Amino acid sequence: MKRRTFLASGVGVTAAAGALASPAIAQGKIEWNLPTAFPKNAPGVGSNVVNFAAKVAAMSDGRLSFKVFGAGELVPPFAVEDAVQQGNAPVGHGPTYYAAGKNPALHWFTAVPFGMTAGEQVAWLKFGGGQEIWDDIYAQRGLVPFYSGNSGTQSGGWFKNEINSVEDLKGLNMRIAGLGGEVFRKLGVNAVLMPPPEIFQALQSGAIDAAEWVGPMLDQAFGLQKITKLCYLPALTEPGAGLAIVFNKDAWAELTPDLQSICENAAYAAALENHANFDYHNAQAMTALRADGVDFRAFNDDIVAAMRTAWLEVQDELTAANEDVARVRESYDTYLASAQDYARAMTLPMLAGRG
Repeated sequence: MKRRTFLASGVGVTAAAGALASPAIAQGKIEWNLPTAFPKNAPGVGSNVVNFAAKVAAMSDGRLSFKVFGAGELVPPFAVEDAVQQGNAPVGHGPTYYAAGKNPALHWFTAVPFGMTAGEQVAWLKFGGGQEIWDDIYAQRGLVPFYSGNSGTQSGGWFKNEINSVEDLKGLNMRIAGLGGEVFRKLGVNAVLMPPPEIFQALQSGAIDAAEWVGPMLDQAFGLQKITKLCYLPALTEPGAGLAIVFNKDAWAELTPDLQSICENAAYAAALENHANFDYHNAQAMTALRADGVDFRAFNDDIVAAMRTAWLEVQDELTAANEDVARVRESYDTYLASAQDYARAMTLPMLAGRG
C-alpha cells in the first residue's frame, strides 16, 4: 500500500473507500479516520476509542490525530476489521471476536467461556506470550493489533422468564456474542448476534427472549431494565471481554517510530482508564438497578455444569479444526492454570474475608 493511500485525498478509489481512507495531511500533520464497532457515545466501549484518539493527539502534539466514526457511520459494526484489512480504513476499534469468522482463534483475544478476567488477560498478553501469538495471527491478514481495554466480568443475560433448568433454555432466542453463543447453542438456545443498537428493540418486540450485552453500566445505558427486571449474573461464558485498536500493516509502516510508540502506549493508557471506568460505573449502575427493582440472580449449579460441559466440547472441536486455536489455547490455558491457582490461594480468600 503506497503512501498516497493514507496520506492523500483518496482520488482514484471508490467514494465509499475514499470516505474511509482519506485522511488529511497539512503542515506535517496526519489525520486518519478511525471506525469503531460501537456507538461512539456508548459508555465504556465507545468512550474507549475516543479516549485513545485524544491521548494520541495530545502525546503527539497534534502530529497524528484520529477522527472517530461510530458503528454504522462509515462501516457496519461487524465489518471494521475487514475495512482495515482491505485498506479502506488505516485503523479500527472493536472486539476481535467480531471478526472470528476469519479465524476462530480471535475469540481468545476477546473472551472465552470460563476464561481469564480482565487483569489476567492483560497479564497473559504482556508477559505470557499472548501478544506475540496475536501479532503473528494478525500478520497473516496484514494487521497490527493492540490491547485497549476490557469490560470486566459481564452480565449473564437479561431474561423475560426465570431460568431454573437447562430445559428452560431450550428454544429461547437470545442475543449473545462470541463463543458463549456456541455454548448456549449446545444447550438448545437459538443464539443470535446483532449489533448493540438493535438489542433494545429486539428484546422489546419479542424478536428475542433474552439478551446478553455487557454489564450493569452499559445494560442500564441501553435500557434493558425497562423491558425485564430479571438479570442473571455473572457471564461465565464471558468473564472479561477485551477491546483492541487494530492498524493496517502498511498504514502502520507509514508512521515514524515515535508515532508508533505513542499509539502503542496510548492504547495501554486507554486500557487502564477503561478498566477503572468499568469497575467504578458497573458498581454504581448495579446499585441503581437494584433500586429500580432489578432482580439479580445466579444460574444454578446444574446449569453452570451444563455450560462447562458444553464449553469443553466447543473448544475441543475448534482445537481439532484449527492450528491457530491449538497454539493460542496451549499458551492461554498454561497461564490460566497458574492464574487460577493464585486466585484460589490469594484473591478468593481475600474477597471472602472482606465480606
